Amino acid sequence: MSELVTKSLAQAQQMTGARAAVKRLAGFTIFVIVVTLAAVLFLAADNPNDKYSLISPSGIAFSDFRGYEDWPVASSARQDEILKVIVANPKMIAAYKAGIPGNGRPFPEGSMIVKLQWKQKKSAEAQFPVDVPDIFTQAFVMEKDSKRFPKTGGWGYAVFNYDAVSGKFSADPKSLSDCGNACHTAVKAKDYIFHPYEVR
Repeated sequence: MSELVTKSLAQAQQMTGARAAVKRLAGFTIFVIVVTLAAVLFLAADNPNDKYSLISPSGIAFSDFRGYEDWPVASSARQDEILKVIVANPKMIAAYKAGIPGNGRPFPEGSMIVKLQWKQKKSAEAQFPVDVPDIFTQAFVMEKDSKRFPKTGGWGYAVFNYDAVSGKFSADPKSLSDCGNACHTAVKAKDYIFHPYEVR
């Protein structure tokens, strides 16, 4: 009988120990979650103007274009004192390489293009006259989504301005979903895209 009592006491102690271990583990898990959330909130508060949190007046999110900094160059241009580099997402680059829009087909849904703009200056280092980028000013973005932008040939437009002094982006308040479409209708036959994929 005493052996049975001893076994019962041992089992009870094991269960109590197991419960204590589970409570410690649960407490530690809650602690980790709280610390992680606090860190995320701290980082968000520390960088309230993260460019990828911006949304244009028409609802185009800059985060749709996440990673554009590394997209391949499609073309370039110069206008007055502005240098422009046009980059496109992999889906649009693949379409370009398949002959779009020259083959009369439209770009696929999800195609995205970004026109990066800099003020220019004369190089002080080159041994010949050459214009080089100076101050970055804006990212003009376009995305193909026919359901969201049926009135503008399926393309949505937005402008995100960059302030070099603060180092921050802002959504252009005048940039509505049809911003840019008035100019781009001139190239409607090329699915509203001015720049071809340049030979290289």
